[in-house]
Amino acid sequence: MGKKKKQAKQEQISAVEKKQEGLLAKNVSNLKDLIAPAGIDASYTNHIEIVSNKTRYARSMVVSTIPRMCTFPEFLRSMYTFGDLNVSVFINPISESSSQTELNRTINELESERIVALDRGDINRERILAQKRIEAEDLRDQIAAGFNRLFESSVICTLFAYSLDELDKYTELLTSEMSKTMIGVKPAWAIQDEALRSNMPYCENKIKKNHTFDRRSMATVFPFFTSDIGHEKGIPLGFNRQTGLPILFDNFSSKLSNYNMVIFGKSGAGKGVTIKTLTARSSVLMGIESLALDAEGEYGVVAEALGGINVTISPNSNTIINLFDLEPEVVKDEITGKERTVLNVENKIEDVTQALLTMARGSTRSQEVNELTKQIIAEAVAQEYSGRGITNDLESLYEREEGKIINTNYLGKAKKEMPTIGSWYKRIVENSRNNDNQDYRFHYSYLIKVMKQYVREFDGQMAYFDGQSTFELLDNVPFINLDISGLEERFARPLAQQILLSWIWEKYVKKNSEDKTKAVKKRVLIDEAWMLLPYPEAVDFLNTMARRARKRNVSLAVMSQKFQDFYEKPEVQAVLTSSDTKLFLAQDKSEIEYIKEVFKLSDGEAAFLTTCNRGEGLLKVGGDTAIIAIQPTKKEFEFVETNVNKLNEMRRQNGQ
Repeated sequence: MGKKKKQAKQEQISAVEKKQEGLLAKNVSNLKDLIAPAGIDASYTNHIEIVSNKTRYARSMVVSTIPRMCTFPEFLRSMYTFGDLNVSVFINPISESSSQTELNRTINELESERIVALDRGDINRERILAQKRIEAEDLRDQIAAGFNRLFESSVICTLFAYSLDELDKYTELLTSEMSKTMIGVKPAWAIQDEALRSNMPYCENKIKKNHTFDRRSMATVFPFFTSDIGHEKGIPLGFNRQTGLPILFDNFSSKLSNYNMVIFGKSGAGKGVTIKTLTARSSVLMGIESLALDAEGEYGVVAEALGGINVTISPNSNTIINLFDLEPEVVKDEITGKERTVLNVENKIEDVTQALLTMARGSTRSQEVNELTKQIIAEAVAQEYSGRGITNDLESLYEREEGKIINTNYLGKAKKEMPTIGSWYKRIVENSRNNDNQDYRFHYSYLIKVMKQYVREFDGQMAYFDGQSTFELLDNVPFINLDISGLEERFARPLAQQILLSWIWEKYVKKNSEDKTKAVKKRVLIDEAWMLLPYPEAVDFLNTMARRARKRNVSLAVMSQKFQDFYEKPEVQAVLTSSDTKLFLAQDKSEIEYIKEVFKLSDGEAAFLTTCNRGEGLLKVGGDTAIIAIQPTKKEFEFVETNVNKLNEMRRQNGQ
């Protein structure tokens, strides 16, 4: 008896412990507790509020109308790639017997309507109904033979946003995009709760707004397209991280609306390695010539590796690049379509004036410089060219008799010496003495005072652009590097960027033919472009260059750390809109929201860019996007690597 009592007591204790365990288990967090929001408010007729740390708004929509014919893979592509949106597609096969019965009924109805239309003399409607009947009969016969089948399908999507205004804007945009392919999308009015549940992974369709598809049209609903991008020909730029396949990239593909590209990434993200890899492979595999405006002194080793030229511009170098250099250009005649060589002095006067304005404003971007100052500068520039007899007449660029000056000859004639900053400064001083306009007096005085530092005759501290050019851009050189890293960073370097951009346009871009069959493929690299943004004239020239480069078969590649600077300056938006290729490498969290907003990145894409490794990023070519990993070969790393520690490690491994 004692043993039985003891056993009963133990069973009673065990039952109590199990009951306590059950009570405690209620407080144990599970996966649903970890991922569920604080609450969902479904009391609204046209949206749902998802309450969490930051309230999100959701609107579920259904595909209400579809086109008569569905094309692959464009049927729902705009919806699948829209952005922060979930899509659910419910598919139910229709039995063969039901399909046959329904199609026979449809055929009889169409034939009856056709006869009525024929009796009424409505020939157009009779033909349409006859065609529909033939299609229905053909579909019925295919199903009977086992070659086809009918399906019922519902398509439901849910849009997400962080404000109702954004949600309304995205709803309107999605509706507009889908209407381009004859697809009607409507909000699930007053049944938002059921629609949201239908769009969750419960595999339960509570809306049942069905459309009928056959086997072929049903296939167009599936997102059978990958995030793989690239071209049939090109260089292997990197690997698609999602598919593992190499991405072939051709900057000059006819499929692109322009040849420009922008690369954004934080310091250490791999911008230098990426563009060096692109440049080296383009040169070797495609014969593309490149010129780099090197702000950090990184590309000299690339020039050396590719058999190019490295030009250093600094206060201590003997290299002079003349801002006033003027070159003829080859253009297509608007009437005949034939190419002819012309000289455009007016455009050159404007370019030089813009650069001199930036010089006059200086690093303080003085507000004293205004339209009167610009007019004084432009008049003196025009006088400098006219004083040498240089007009739009091509012959005026050359001496009438052969001289001893070693310059490009045109029909055996030596090119005239160009004006310089020094000669322009003397012109300003002379014009000031002859000036009797009180409004101009202050501006002449200001220019004489501040521009003296750019004149070599007065030992100006920034006189390295004063004088006749000592360097000519050569043809058929695979890589030319203009190194300005030795200049002061705050103002001298951005100024040099602007002057050199103008010079590159004159000497490098304009020389290229407008005829794509004759033009050489060229690329101009602008490193650390954010330095230019504080200077309006520099931004204006950069925009103009971005818009006009394609006409000369030139690709403008702009690299920068700070996307926020581009975002906050509407004046520089042309650089972004004129670039069909965009590469985003690792980003700071402070920058990612701006990129996400401008380029409509999803939350997942934005999160990836803040966590990805060096050399990884998001490549957008036209409307296609892929996650790319750029992996230079061991040999390429010898000249593309910019990390000093890694360079030393590679040298140790090679026994150097």
